[in-house]
Amino acid sequence: MKKIKTKRKLRPLALFKKRLFTSAIILVGGSSTRFGGDTPKQFLMLDNKPVVAHSLLAFENSKHINEIILVCRKGDEAYYEQLGNDYAISKLSKVVTGGSTRQESALNGLNATSKESRYLLIHDGARPLVTDDTIRDVTLAAHEFRAACAAMPAKDTIKIANEKGFIERTENRDFVHLAATPQGFYKTLYEACAYAAIKEGVAVTDDASILEHYYYPVKLIDCGSENIKITTPSDLVMAEAILKKRRQNS
Repeated sequence: MKKIKTKRKLRPLALFKKRLFTSAIILVGGSSTRFGGDTPKQFLMLDNKPVVAHSLLAFENSKHINEIILVCRKGDEAYYEQLGNDYAISKLSKVVTGGSTRQESALNGLNATSKESRYLLIHDGARPLVTDDTIRDVTLAAHEFRAACAAMPAKDTIKIANEKGFIERTENRDFVHLAATPQGFYKTLYEACAYAAIKEGVAVTDDASILEHYYYPVKLIDCGSENIKITTPSDLVMAEAILKKRRQNS
């Protein structure tokens, strides 16, 4: 009797990994007005590499990331494609143009992700010191809670001012955090909230705020104090010092 061929079933581990397929969206569309000069901060050299190359390499080397989408200013696409080749960023699947706002840029990145993608990590390319541990912790938290945000616990006393510049109250710093990136999300959840926010005209300065607006809980992940954003020339000096310290301690 002739055997009937059956469709091969996915192994449980392979199916599990497919369900956790995670895309990193790196945003590099800033104008660098606060940094000064004509060179965008992501193009500046840090430890003999462009700032953004450090961010790309961090996600390239993470075993928790399956692909990288880079979102940039119009006209810079060829530069980043070449950068990906120069630094052997094999996970860089697409370079796409950003929108007029951060929200639009993040959505452009989301729309460029693979059909297999189930989770997103959205990262600011001007945070070149993100560690493998932070990428891992935010990714795993996104898998578990569907929304997670890297953050730095506040070290100083926090004063809230009124509209006239006088202290209104002092916050308990044990509960105060400075938002950072990466921020991780279940893809369809973020997509639904992001499109709803654009439709309703809700403007935010980071991605977690979109989910907060719709009352979805976001898990905070301590990323330490070194995950700084390169915004001013002094930040670049600090980043150089941090990298030097890391080399000495390795």
